[in-house]
Amino acid sequence: MRSKREKKKRHIFLKIFLVLLILIVIAAGVVLGYAYSKFELVNWDENIDKNEIEVNEGVEEAHGYENFYLFGVDSRKNSYDGALSDVIMVVSINHDTKKVRIASVYRDTYLQFTDTTYDKITHAFIQGGPSKSMSVLNKNLDLAITEYVAINFNVVIDVVDAVGGVEIDLTSEEVSYINQYINELNKVTGRKSSRITKAGTYTLDGVQATAYARIRYTAGGDWKRTERQRQVLQLATEKAKNMKMSEINNLANIVLPQISTNISRKDITKLITQCMSYEIEETTGWPYDVGDYRPPNGAWYNPPINLEKQVIKLHEFLFDREEYVVSDTVKKISDAIIKKTGLQ
Repeated sequence: MRSKREKKKRHIFLKIFLVLLILIVIAAGVVLGYAYSKFELVNWDENIDKNEIEVNEGVEEAHGYENFYLFGVDSRKNSYDGALSDVIMVVSINHDTKKVRIASVYRDTYLQFTDTTYDKITHAFIQGGPSKSMSVLNKNLDLAITEYVAINFNVVIDVVDAVGGVEIDLTSEEVSYINQYINELNKVTGRKSSRITKAGTYTLDGVQATAYARIRYTAGGDWKRTERQRQVLQLATEKAKNMKMSEINNLANIVLPQISTNISRKDITKLITQCMSYEIEETTGWPYDVGDYRPPNGAWYNPPINLEKQVIKLHEFLFDREEYVVSDTVKKISDAIIKKTGLQ
């Protein structure tokens, strides 16, 4: 068994994304009429029937909370067909406390897709898009979320550049890995960001910040990488709140066409009036404890170590639910994963 802090020895192309909160900030700094005009740039997903997204019997959204799935998709185009969701976050907005909590779900987490099939959660998106991903996550995590935002590869670079970079403390261990990602991103995007030569505090540009968020081979492995993703998200969001009108306009024109969502214009407008005073309170990675599972087919997975207990901890984190009792569905899935993997 490996804990969330252990180094995972594998290489998977991973990217970060800045999502709904950035979208809100873009619109919230201006009058509603201007925001409405910018809405037309967004790819509004009207093909999803929320009633068809799976929710376990008896599970409802916590009172006073608004929740979204945020998908960072392995695509460099404004199309998400046939793409993996390399980054998955649960964003929970508490309208009573005006606090936001974010839980990153590790892409290799081994979950039940159907009664007889199991896979990495990142594969749900490529199999059936956001509907499939939301259904699988709801089923395994006892959530009732039916709304999402997805953005592609280039958004984080554009956003960080637009806010003037983010200040990050880099360790010598991180410096030893960041430059290979900077080189790759420069090649892909045509940019010419500088390499980092030594440890220290830097204002990272878009390419450098995205490269930083992709590092996974330092101590902490995948857990530390998702922490970096959330760090960049939080820093960029805070800086975006202080942008000038002209800067907001330029950022909106670049970012909004790269966003896909099924959140209605009405609900977005409602959020605009509420969320400028909100702040990210806490972030975490989920599952809190994972193991290595290698079935005979040669694949490699990270099962939660006792899904039932992991779901209870997640609900405590997101909704301050003490002694949460999971659904019968999660209990059955938890037992099934233990039986399949031998990890409990």
